[in-house]
Amino acid sequence: MATLAFSLAGQFAGGLIGGPIGATIGRALGAIAGSSVDSLLFSDNSEQKIAPDIRLQGSSEGAPIPKIYGWNRVSGNIIWATEVEKITVQSAGAKAIDSPSENNEQIVANFAIALCEGEVSHLGRIWADGQLLDVEGLNIRFYRGTNDQLADSLIVAKQGADKAPSYRNICYLVFERLPLEQFGNRIPNISVELCRSIGDLETSIKAITIIPGATEFGYDPSPRVRIISPGTATSENAHLVGQKSNWTISIDELVALCPNLKHVALIVSWFGDDLRCSSCKIQPRVESAERNIKGVQWEVNGLNRQQVPVATSVNNAPAYGGTPSDNSILAAIADLKSRGLKVTLYPLIMMDIANNNNLLDPYTQNIGQPAYPWRGRITCDPAIGVAGTPDKTTAVNSQINAFIGNAQAADFSISGSSIIYSGPTDWGYRRMVLYYAKLAELAGGIDAFVIGSEMKSMSFLRSATEQFPFVDALVDLAADVKSILGANCKVTYAADWSEYSGYQPTDGSGDKYFHLDDLWASLNIDAIGIDNYMPLSDWRDGDNHADALVASSPKDLNYLKSNIAGGEGYDFYYASSNDRQNQNRTIISDGAYNEAWIWCYKDLYNWWSNPHHNRIAGVRNVTPTAWVAESKPFWLTELGCGAVDKGSNLPSAFSDPKSVENALPYFSNGAPDPLQQRQHLRAYHQYWQPNSDGFEIANNPISSVYGANMLDPDRIYVWTWDARPYPAFPNFLNIWSDGENYKTGHWLTGRLGAVGAAELIKAIAKDYNVEIITNIDGDVQIIGAQIANLTSLRNAISPILDAASLEIIDRQTGLELVKISNSIKAIIAKDDLSANENEIITRKQPDS
Repeated sequence: MATLAFSLAGQFAGGLIGGPIGATIGRALGAIAGSSVDSLLFSDNSEQKIAPDIRLQGSSEGAPIPKIYGWNRVSGNIIWATEVEKITVQSAGAKAIDSPSENNEQIVANFAIALCEGEVSHLGRIWADGQLLDVEGLNIRFYRGTNDQLADSLIVAKQGADKAPSYRNICYLVFERLPLEQFGNRIPNISVELCRSIGDLETSIKAITIIPGATEFGYDPSPRVRIISPGTATSENAHLVGQKSNWTISIDELVALCPNLKHVALIVSWFGDDLRCSSCKIQPRVESAERNIKGVQWEVNGLNRQQVPVATSVNNAPAYGGTPSDNSILAAIADLKSRGLKVTLYPLIMMDIANNNNLLDPYTQNIGQPAYPWRGRITCDPAIGVAGTPDKTTAVNSQINAFIGNAQAADFSISGSSIIYSGPTDWGYRRMVLYYAKLAELAGGIDAFVIGSEMKSMSFLRSATEQFPFVDALVDLAADVKSILGANCKVTYAADWSEYSGYQPTDGSGDKYFHLDDLWASLNIDAIGIDNYMPLSDWRDGDNHADALVASSPKDLNYLKSNIAGGEGYDFYYASSNDRQNQNRTIISDGAYNEAWIWCYKDLYNWWSNPHHNRIAGVRNVTPTAWVAESKPFWLTELGCGAVDKGSNLPSAFSDPKSVENALPYFSNGAPDPLQQRQHLRAYHQYWQPNSDGFEIANNPISSVYGANMLDPDRIYVWTWDARPYPAFPNFLNIWSDGENYKTGHWLTGRLGAVGAAELIKAIAKDYNVEIITNIDGDVQIIGAQIANLTSLRNAISPILDAASLEIIDRQTGLELVKISNSIKAIIAKDDLSANENEIITRKQPDS
């Protein structure tokens, strides 16, 4: 188990030097060093030493069965085999990995390898003699180690039904007629990547988003080949193992690690080209106008790649991938449905505005718009608050109408496997949304559809004091989408977390408008969608700050849960950046109307359970808005947090050097911290989802109108999972330039299955039938651990305790896991100590 601690240190050091690849190399070197230490620390009284984690495959009777936690690479023990066979190639029934011998005969082997104690969540890659094995065409069967698994059919055929063991609770592989020619006609040394998921986050995830929305064939379950030149080709969408598509590998892993997954939101992107709404065209784009994919053509909205713009470039590479081809989206939807998942289609605008452009900035009225901005910046020209703005006048209508466009539902029709568009040639917002609604119809229908996402600066525009024309346009759009997809398809708008609850102008007027209420109240909207990146912490380095008085760490799960309906945005706000720096908090309160909740974006309950009255110049309207209390549930259409130091301080912050939005959370040092991300997501799922005692009504009450929970616990869409499989993404930077953003980004790809130190310790203790009590979670995330030999619980968890600065104390209530404190609790003067062991020791009370 020293391998664990050393691999943690190696990963950290390597990450500082070389990013994800450096971390992997460092982890491997650390593991080698750790395995040597293991052999010294954990030897028994005999001469036999406990083997290191990396060992050669063998067949040893009575050998210990390893137990794994998280991700491991395991070499197993051969538990069953037949004599090798010589067969003709035609009868092999297996893939010939290399060219067969001249006499068309091959040597093949049948054998089974026990890997570890089950139940294992996921089988990843397989190596044979240290090389990745292309399993396409090979006859390999994987048994997860369940307690009800049946005997393998080959073993039954060879041994007889009454003599074939089922190896229950043992995870194992069966190789049937594996060709041995490339291995020197011997059984190769097999090692296997496994994940035994032991944490609660993986089982809690019921909904997730899938990206990248910009990937021409990345959503295609079929492997595609790109023709470079005559006789030269490269894979377009299969970059990890053989000819298995990225999509298939990635989604296989997702559903294995998240066994309770129900909903998948598929992100598809068109691109905006201007922050001025009246000038912004929203179009599909491609990486290149000259790409040749064998056997398939890129097509979106009936257009080929020569008929749409090419994405702008950064450092001689495309800034974005292209819009997903229609056929790939249809195939992805079909694949997700075949897995029993419900599909939400999520069209999303990405802004492809290059650096050093000549566009007029609506916010500054200077030439040059910010590079690759957030779609939430799209607005009128000049923007709200800028001299000459059309906001609050009827003049804003023409700008908004130009952005919305004139496409109608009747302009789209299905012809075979394509969508025909016969409407006006404008590239407005309606064209994109209605097109994907029609594509979803062509796919046989879907479960849910998102009509827009985070169009904050558009929804705030007014044509009069209480008139919001873009919101009216969304109401009409929801009705049109509903008419295409029918009543069974749920429709929502994914509002930004700072947008969903209303608009509070920064002009000092004291106004508050529930500006989206006409949309939320619409009969064609089924839920209040929130892209939830609300802060859950206000942490700073050291102990001299307010939150250090109530928690030991920004990863403290109870601390994070307490701020879901508490802390900034619920109890207080910062009136200025200087106040934030000094933690000068202004308590949120209300005047004569006693409705402080209207200013609290985190107070979902009061927003949901009360009628809404606009405030104009601080005066409460007598007439409420169209919203009916408790009438619809909340969906968290996105929920995420960067894997970065203090990520919960500002979960919306993400790293993307090419973009003006590139940012770190408040007070973050920018170091990668995947455990902060994990704890953030665990806090939300534990708060909103049922436990063994059911919901706490205070957290998620039942509606008196529709009879279900205020927030649908099955619709917490975690941001995000990538269709590009780990570790190909993020490491293949020559293919995907956004791989650098992964280190501190919002991806769960490559991170699910790893656990916090406390989660791991409790899981190991449970396997020893020992219960450990804890209210802490530790500050270290561990990719994986393995107990490969008979050892005590103390030995098993000792390196984890050391790595995470934790210790176990035997209390009257049981064993408790606590954090080792490095802070000084008291200073004892030398004169206060006894020099004689028989002298009564007294100690002065230290100054407080």
